[in-house]
Amino acid sequence: MKKFVAIAGNIGVGKSTLVALLSKRLNWEPFYEPESDNPYLADFYRDMRTWAFPSQIFFLTRRLRDQRLLLNHPTSVIQDRTVYEDAEIFARNLFIQGQMIDRDYQTYCELYQVLCDFVPPPDLVVYLRASLSTLSKRIANRGRDYESSIPQDYIGRLNELYEEWINNFSLCPVLTLPADDLNYVENNVHLDLIVSKINDKLAGKEEVLFGEDEMSSLH
Repeated sequence: MKKFVAIAGNIGVGKSTLVALLSKRLNWEPFYEPESDNPYLADFYRDMRTWAFPSQIFFLTRRLRDQRLLLNHPTSVIQDRTVYEDAEIFARNLFIQGQMIDRDYQTYCELYQVLCDFVPPPDLVVYLRASLSTLSKRIANRGRDYESSIPQDYIGRLNELYEEWINNFSLCPVLTLPADDLNYVENNVHLDLIVSKINDKLAGKEEVLFGEDEMSSLH
């Protein structure tokens, strides 16, 4: 049976890497975040107030395009970041911080709601939870020029909004992974454990949290 799984989490947490590894392991079609194609992104990080609205609209329109593609795809798919995060984490944060004016934010929210009314939710959201220190290290290590100017408090605020969002998310089941403790790039045991947890969750098993023995095996 075809499955639709989405990987959620803050900037630098390792979503794209996990999508790539899981797509190969499970033979699922990957759909990546359109970040590299966003013509506003470098300008946005230099001047958020000026470029917040066009940047978020770009992401939302690409999400709509990708949602159509992944829903029409004949096999199981795995998505890098959900449309919900775009709106309920990033756009909301920009509005709270005064980087997006009320008129633009209301227009954005109306477009987002129309999209949500037409798009079915994933079968599972996999949430990668990480501390601010882990995120900062991973952002620095991947060396993207436009990310070098991101304030640490901006990443911290996003982390707070992520926790609020995931704690209230109810559109589909959620699997939370302790990203601080996982090294699925270099350790196949960690990747195997993630695959097992995903399969259990998709099968409807409720008790899929990481137990003490499993957590100790991660170190």
